[in-house]
Amino acid sequence: MLRFIFLASFVILFLILSTPLMLAEWIIGKFNMDLKNRSSLAIVNWAFRRCLAIAGTKITYLGEDRIPLDTPVLYVGNHRSYFDIVMTYVRVPRPTGYIAKKEMLRYPLLVTWMKNLHCLFLDRTDLKEGMKTVLAAIEKMKSGISICVFPEGTRNKTPDTFLPFHAGSLKIAEKARCPIVPMAIVNAGDIFEDHLPRIKKTSVIIEYGEPILPHELDREQKKNLNDLVVNEIKRMYFKNKELLPPPRK
Repeated sequence: MLRFIFLASFVILFLILSTPLMLAEWIIGKFNMDLKNRSSLAIVNWAFRRCLAIAGTKITYLGEDRIPLDTPVLYVGNHRSYFDIVMTYVRVPRPTGYIAKKEMLRYPLLVTWMKNLHCLFLDRTDLKEGMKTVLAAIEKMKSGISICVFPEGTRNKTPDTFLPFHAGSLKIAEKARCPIVPMAIVNAGDIFEDHLPRIKKTSVIIEYGEPILPHELDREQKKNLNDLVVNEIKRMYFKNKELLPPPRK
């Protein structure tokens, strides 16, 4: 429980004490949006790295050399933990927005930082509003911002399984003519979700797959794009699961 208490205390203190930084970032954004993007990325990366250190999470990153650096990308990954966002965000090479559920809007200080980081908020119950979020994500990618999405739609509570992926999220990359980077996150649930409310020191493996360029696929491949992405994530997931050290007793 100590790790949970320390982590919760750090997050609350960061959100409160960073309020002046939020104002500074707002002012910077009025004159230099690129500087705001880079400074917000640096600030939140620092906070997320502290969170991972407090949690005692050891992460092995594989395939980062496959991520294109000259273009925004659509990261597509499986989703087991709140820590998925923390663990992946600290490695993004450019400003990256995450598509989050609209319920996150109820947390005022947190949501300010999320908006600074180009996050978008999806209403999963309203198809029209959901389409607006997709269109906003396309525009962000066209402006040079990467997007990360977890198409299972919610955190999967069953280890080593995958919920159905919502194929509509892949339209973001298709319409923006940007690469899709499959992302397999292994053992994330062992940090927190599998034994609430305890945070456990554990190992996680995250692998980035070869970029998939939707606009370069043939008609049949485009038709089966969702399966292509899901199968690559599953392949990396089960391959890397074998590399994990045995669980601590």
